[in-house]
Amino acid sequence: MRDRAILETLYSTGIRRSELTHLDRFDLDIGRALITVRAGKGNKDRIIPIGERTLDWIDRYLIEVRPQWLVDTKEDALFVSQYGERLSADALSARVTKYVDEADIGKKGSCHLFRHTMATLMLEGGADVRFVQQMLGHASLKATQIYTHVSIQQLKKIHELTHPSARRGRLADDESSES
Repeated sequence: MRDRAILETLYSTGIRRSELTHLDRFDLDIGRALITVRAGKGNKDRIIPIGERTLDWIDRYLIEVRPQWLVDTKEDALFVSQYGERLSADALSARVTKYVDEADIGKKGSCHLFRHTMATLMLEGGADVRFVQQMLGHASLKATQIYTHVSIQQLKKIHELTHPSARRGRLADDESSES
């Protein structure tokens, strides 16, 4: 249940591996469906939305799993190991890599794969690149634009399927011979 909550969080928010391991319980605002990433890359804070499905998984984890694993009830980490300690970045990567391999999706990767997927799907869904930039915590738009390449490929496919001028072989024989 914890691992599902972690995978959902990575997918929903696109946060970095280190950002996820540094999340504390008070960084999660369930009522407003937001998380606060504190001292992310460049030591910058940001507030980003988190999906309802993800919140449901986190809530289940917080109620059913986390209390059983805690050794020190003062532990603030949102995601803890089965020993009640803050989850390490290496342990997180190992778990996520295992799930990606088991899913047999034809891609290799770990936490960053979820970050890339989130950004690409948002762009394909019509999100402005500046909003994706803010979610990812990129200081420069140039860093975010690497994700637009995949989005442009999708846009190209849609254009080819739907725009009349993109379709080849549509001219009638008599129209093509007039030229």
